[in-house]
Amino acid sequence: MAKKFLSGNEAFAYGVSLARPQVISAYPITPQTIVVEKLSEFVEDGSLKAEFIHVESEHSALSCAMGASSVGARAFTATSSQGLLYMAECLTYAAGGRFPIVMMNANRSTALPWNIYGDQRDSLSQLDSGWIQAYAENAQEALDLALMSFYIAEHKRVSTPFMANLDGFVLTHTYEVVDIPTQDKADEFLPGYETENKLDLENPRNLAFSAGPEHNTVFKYKEHLGLLNSKKAIEEAEAKFSKIFGRQYSGLVEKYKTDDAEYILITVGSISGLVKEVVDGLRASGRKVGLLRLRYLRPLPNEEIADALKGAKAAAVLEKDISFGNEGTVYTNVNSALHKAKINIPNSNYIGGLGGKNISAEEIKSIFDDMEKGKSAVKFLGIGGAFDGN
Repeated sequence: MAKKFLSGNEAFAYGVSLARPQVISAYPITPQTIVVEKLSEFVEDGSLKAEFIHVESEHSALSCAMGASSVGARAFTATSSQGLLYMAECLTYAAGGRFPIVMMNANRSTALPWNIYGDQRDSLSQLDSGWIQAYAENAQEALDLALMSFYIAEHKRVSTPFMANLDGFVLTHTYEVVDIPTQDKADEFLPGYETENKLDLENPRNLAFSAGPEHNTVFKYKEHLGLLNSKKAIEEAEAKFSKIFGRQYSGLVEKYKTDDAEYILITVGSISGLVKEVVDGLRASGRKVGLLRLRYLRPLPNEEIADALKGAKAAAVLEKDISFGNEGTVYTNVNSALHKAKINIPNSNYIGGLGGKNISAEEIKSIFDDMEKGKSAVKFLGIGGAFDGN
């Protein structure tokens, strides 16, 4: 392995390159641009043998990737924010067609007001599109996730597109030292892409067809099973990854000091690093607190959420998202997992970081304070103090 000082975007690009995609369809949009720029450099200098196609829109980028996947090619694209929303029509086509495309999304706020900074309203608005959704905490995980995402998406029992999410600017544009695997090791981990779900003159088949009421549910059920099957594929990918590269990941969730925790904060993405620091500080003062990081939101880790929270006195969700008129989308999903497991503990929802607004360590500490005081509500951070809409 080689060590390089890389941004999250660059790290992800290295991971994609190691996966040897055959087609890269690119339409740059801030803060995703560096990913496809770096991949274009790899193609230009010959270190990556791939077709790099610069298309005229995000809609065309995903359409191009679907076309490549439909003839059996390993395909990659990337987007962000309004670009992801412009792709929305194609997301369900890719999922329903069972095309295992990998796409990096640089999480960014959606308009209006116009904003280029990072929150997670773009990807969370598309949870029901049929894609696997994962969220990286740091640049090393971004690189490793890029490589593993192809393995998971292309698994024969999954065959489902994969959206890997990196927090815009906070992760995409910050730098850290990253271990880059050798190409030989990457090839050992990820074999060449083989599929029967492709156009083939020797074995003709119908792809991306219409299905009326009598058959439609069967195809949607199979699509659902593909996402459920990805749980085992994620375990398999991480076990193989650990054996070859020596880095271990924790599946759908990461539990940080939750075993004996009485108060647990649940969150997603890069903010988890700061939450860990706060947890360490509070632990040092004798408070039993912990963090549950949701690494995947599709498939939803229902059992893992319930298992982590079953012994807690209270929980709270901190997220960079809101489903307007209701609550945070992550909070809704966490409550669903708790309800199904018949776990009834006080829980709160904190909305922060919208439009890239900083979430401070002091604000995170205040969430733990609220949990211990028994406060429960849907609250916003950063606009003159937290408030609920009641």
